[in-house]
Amino acid sequence: MFNKIFKDLFQQYTPRWIVLLIDVYLTIQSFIIANVIQYNFDFNFQEIFYLLPVIVIIATISFLIAGSYKGVIRHTGSKDAYNVFIAVSIMSAMLVAVFYLNKGFEKSYFNITLSIITIHYLLSVLILIISRFLFKFIYRKIVTDSKSTSRVLIYGAGQSGIITYSALNEEQENKSEVIGFIDDNKTKVGKKINQIQIYSPNQITKEFINKNRIDEVIVSIQNIESSVLLNKVDNFLANSLKVRIVPPVKKWIGGNLEVGQIKEIRIEDLLGREEINIKNTLLQKEFNQKTILITGAAGSIGSEIARQITNFNFKKLILIDQAESPLYDLQQEFVNKGIENIFFKVADIRRKKRIETIFKTDSPDIIFHAAAYKHVPLMENNPYEAVSVNVVGTHNIMDLAIKYNVEKFVMVSTDKAVNPTNVMGATKRIAEMYATSISNKGKTKFITTRFGNVLGSNGSVIPLFKRQIEKGGPLTVTHKDITRFFMTIPEACQLVLQAGAMGNGGEIYVFDMGKSIKIFDLAINMIQLSGLRYPEDISIKIVGLRPGEKIYEELLANDENTQKTYNEKIMIAKVSDFDVTQVEKQILDLCDLSRECDDTKIVKKIKEIVPEYISQNSQYEHLDKITI
Repeated sequence: MFNKIFKDLFQQYTPRWIVLLIDVYLTIQSFIIANVIQYNFDFNFQEIFYLLPVIVIIATISFLIAGSYKGVIRHTGSKDAYNVFIAVSIMSAMLVAVFYLNKGFEKSYFNITLSIITIHYLLSVLILIISRFLFKFIYRKIVTDSKSTSRVLIYGAGQSGIITYSALNEEQENKSEVIGFIDDNKTKVGKKINQIQIYSPNQITKEFINKNRIDEVIVSIQNIESSVLLNKVDNFLANSLKVRIVPPVKKWIGGNLEVGQIKEIRIEDLLGREEINIKNTLLQKEFNQKTILITGAAGSIGSEIARQITNFNFKKLILIDQAESPLYDLQQEFVNKGIENIFFKVADIRRKKRIETIFKTDSPDIIFHAAAYKHVPLMENNPYEAVSVNVVGTHNIMDLAIKYNVEKFVMVSTDKAVNPTNVMGATKRIAEMYATSISNKGKTKFITTRFGNVLGSNGSVIPLFKRQIEKGGPLTVTHKDITRFFMTIPEACQLVLQAGAMGNGGEIYVFDMGKSIKIFDLAINMIQLSGLRYPEDISIKIVGLRPGEKIYEELLANDENTQKTYNEKIMIAKVSDFDVTQVEKQILDLCDLSRECDDTKIVKKIKEIVPEYISQNSQYEHLDKITI
């Protein structure tokens, strides 16, 4: 009985005013204890009684200023302890101020000593912090560790929903109690399945959720589009409900659904786009008995390309990266899998002689060039480094590919190369242009792939938001209207492999990435997926655009169009023409100029090569004015 009462009390977040009252009460108790310690019970209780209203007022003001009462008690962490420390510090500072003000009067109105304020300060910090962790401990022991059931709604009253209901009932260790089904089909609403009511989505209001003490919703609809899924679960996430999803039938173990396969919904499920699927038969022929070299192999894209290539009958796989530790981790991953004929080379693409020794020794047939500096703000402040890797390094690899008769060279580019507003995007555009300018100089087929941000990659926004949520927020967004295209790392690499198989040389492949995602909305979704509420539990802070950053990303420049391929998700960009001879000379001049390490001269040269490059929110904006 006590377990149920306690759970009902904490199932909804404890009202903040209750936390505030408890904090004030504990502060009063610590003040009384401070007097006991100071005077060993030899004090005037009447004087303390007159002082208590002052303590209450000062404590309340302090807690309101610090906002220490806003934290969710059952999620107490170091940030909450810090807020308590700040609140009590403010309170003690105010008491000290009152103490000294009181000394200016002939008659004492505030009979308190500095020693009592000090003892009170230490006791208050200790008691308030301990009380929070104590409530958190009690919650976990009584609620989390208890065998109380989780009250569940199943979204989908079709065959998949019925199978999900059966799987939950048959699982002995499962403690889920199905309260009802939800379905969009009006003919099913009001009916029952095994005496379980079917509801319309419109009936699942906040009042309904609170009245029936719903804990989670399991989405059991097959072949549901991501955008539709987001629309369906948005209300549940906003009400801090746990949302899980049933996998497609093809992923069920032995054709049967196991409860363990019902996973919590991920941010990838809410991107509003579908993953691209490639035909392995096409790639089997492409990579059969070929020596494949991957630059930037320890990075998020390069390593995933390597993983996917191991599914084919390659002859040799050469993995190059200058980052020793990540390359070692990748090596251990493949060693543990028992995959053979993979060779790991610590090498820097900027050192042409070092890279050439690898070409001489291993004679690669296909190159996937994923090595690049890609962080926009960092490269905006370090143009020399951006050019040295994205242009000079790429120039080295491409020239060696021609010299050693490599069959195909597939370069990983970015949507930031389109109408670039930053150094990073402009250097990637120069790399694209160089690939185009030398595409007819040898037998090597140069192919470029362009896509947007990838989820979970190094430096991407998703891991950043996760870290910020773990710390209690706030989540930082550069602009409320900023949008980005997203795809998962596996599908990004599928695009690269597909491009390598279908390319004939000189193409720039772009991917139909669906709708761009508003980063502010993405932040809210991630907060809700973490079981928290915006803005009550975690806030979002607008920090302003970073150097070189633009609000909207593009996949095609204004004067470009696309040509369809046999895969409806992949298109060929028809880029604007440029003077190949002149551009090639300018790129070579830029490579020579980069040795001077003069950032202003380097950026000025970049703008000559890429006339559409207009700096935004950057120290190099004045160069555009000079050009005009």
